[in-house]
Amino acid sequence: MIWNETFECMGRDELHLIQSSRLRETVERVYANSPFYRRKMQELSITPEDIQTVEDLVKLPFTVKTDLRDNYPFGLFSAPMSEIVRLHASSGTTGKPIVAGYTRKDLNTWSEILARTFTAGGCGKSDIFHIAFGYGLFTGGLGAHSGAERIGASVIPISTGNTEKQIQLMTDFGSTVLCCTPSYALYLAETIEKMGVKDKLRLRTGFFGAEPWTEAMRTEIQNKLGIKAYDIYGLTEVMGPGVSYNCSEQNGMHINEDMFIPEIIDPKTLKPVAQGEIGELVFTTIYKEGMPVLRYRTKDLTRLVYEPCPCGRSFVRMEKIKGRSDDMLIIRGVNVFPTQVESVLLEFPEVAPHYHIFVDRVNNTDTFEIHVEMRPECFSDNLSRVLDLSKRITHRLQSVLGIGPVLKLVEPNSIQRTTGKSVHVTDLRKVY
Repeated sequence: MIWNETFECMGRDELHLIQSSRLRETVERVYANSPFYRRKMQELSITPEDIQTVEDLVKLPFTVKTDLRDNYPFGLFSAPMSEIVRLHASSGTTGKPIVAGYTRKDLNTWSEILARTFTAGGCGKSDIFHIAFGYGLFTGGLGAHSGAERIGASVIPISTGNTEKQIQLMTDFGSTVLCCTPSYALYLAETIEKMGVKDKLRLRTGFFGAEPWTEAMRTEIQNKLGIKAYDIYGLTEVMGPGVSYNCSEQNGMHINEDMFIPEIIDPKTLKPVAQGEIGELVFTTIYKEGMPVLRYRTKDLTRLVYEPCPCGRSFVRMEKIKGRSDDMLIIRGVNVFPTQVESVLLEFPEVAPHYHIFVDRVNNTDTFEIHVEMRPECFSDNLSRVLDLSKRITHRLQSVLGIGPVLKLVEPNSIQRTTGKSVHVTDLRKVY
């Protein structure tokens, strides 16, 4: 398959036919080759003949992360190992890793959706991609690598770490496109500023993902690096990066609907929500051989936008992730998402987008504390100025979150940086 934007611009009726046909093929595949899905469908008295169109999707069982862990390592594969040409896996920090298997066709599909992603951001064969996503079992590095090669671009497979070396190669090799986590992009920007080499960079575009980030953080990255920053979304369980992507409008991420069918459900009732409402994002893969998944609950909270996009692509857009239903903090009965905290902090130019949330329980009462770095130019021993800033930020957090934290403004560079996914929360209640 060669990248062709006509796939992204097809009419909804044509897309419906393609989705229905591929859904039927996928259901037949998993029923025949996956004991797990065959058992789940039989428990619901469902056969492949019951699934004819996209509207029948709601008859199928959900898949959750524990299903993949319970069937570790290869229990959800729908192709024999003789056809699996690559394995990827999650980090497994909260249990057994999630393993994904890819056939040759799957890898071709993956490079196709990433070619769409990069082309939507205006990239082509004259670009030089600096890929600072992690390589190895993590899907980010090799995924972005294949997409960049698909469009004919040059690739620097630098992976993560050794930040000063990364910046040296950016300047020496003339990198024009950066791919990494948004938190690492900001760390690179800080280091570039310290090294005084921003005027030597040729960067013009960046693709960032693998962790939640806000529109304010996008603005921060664009201003500090002098680039246009695009959002890229994906999961190991579904495919990897490229499931959805920003176009030039940067207003929602187009989902590759000819490969993945999205749903939005109420995470409590598991019923579909009304069109345009926020809920949990669910994906069914309809063009995978190695490990198709039916109605995979991502735990990500968002909504779908069906209004036409000015870019001309007809694929539905998902809004930036609002938070995760399983990462939501419940503090004294109030639902709090780290992305809400970040969005508030980025309203204040005196503080940097580096923070950490600490939650504990003392005398049967939840405590809620946030440490936030001040910017070097604003850090001072003027106590009244610091107290005034702290009071303004706390008031704004109280207004947005519905609960007031204890805010501590800390000195620059005191919060640990990471080259991979950032960790913003320490919930000490979980150890009791």
